[in-house]
Amino acid sequence: MAKSALYTGTGDAGTTSLVGGERVMKNSVRLEAYGTVDELSSALGVIASDKTCNTEVKGQILSVQNELFNVGCYLATESKGEKPVCKSLEGDRIVELEGWIDALDEQTPKIRAFVLPGGCELASKAHMARVICRRAERRILDLAGEAYVDPAVVKYINRLSDYLFIAARYFNFLQGEKEIIWQK
Repeated sequence: MAKSALYTGTGDAGTTSLVGGERVMKNSVRLEAYGTVDELSSALGVIASDKTCNTEVKGQILSVQNELFNVGCYLATESKGEKPVCKSLEGDRIVELEGWIDALDEQTPKIRAFVLPGGCELASKAHMARVICRRAERRILDLAGEAYVDPAVVKYINRLSDYLFIAARYFNFLQGEKEIIWQK
């Protein structure tokens, strides 16, 4: 039987390769950053695979997952003293995300209170993805404390958490679920 290409054994001592081949510890700040972005993408996959997720939002999420793969590749590349840009974010990706936020917000009843995570199952999944997104942002900022990170990456991830918040509200609205309001 032939050996599977899925395992190499090169990471058995706790290291992995960055783009370009440099070996680093699996718990390095850089790996924490792009690993959390990968975790976020997986959480988005859970939302997109939910049968109650509408086609429009599912398409948006799949687009975001593709962008997160680009961001992960960018974060997995050592900059070597340069100030590299995340090329996929040079276009209108952030503007596009803001447009999606505006469109969902327009369709969702206004609220003037703090919303607790929950409601329908799909909204709860969006809230979970939102907090993973916030953690990814913190890990990216940790990396930015050690190495240059394109500010567009931080901005995109920050805006994505806003998108996930309004998506959760939108899902509750579509399913007729009352939002859970924080009580002092």
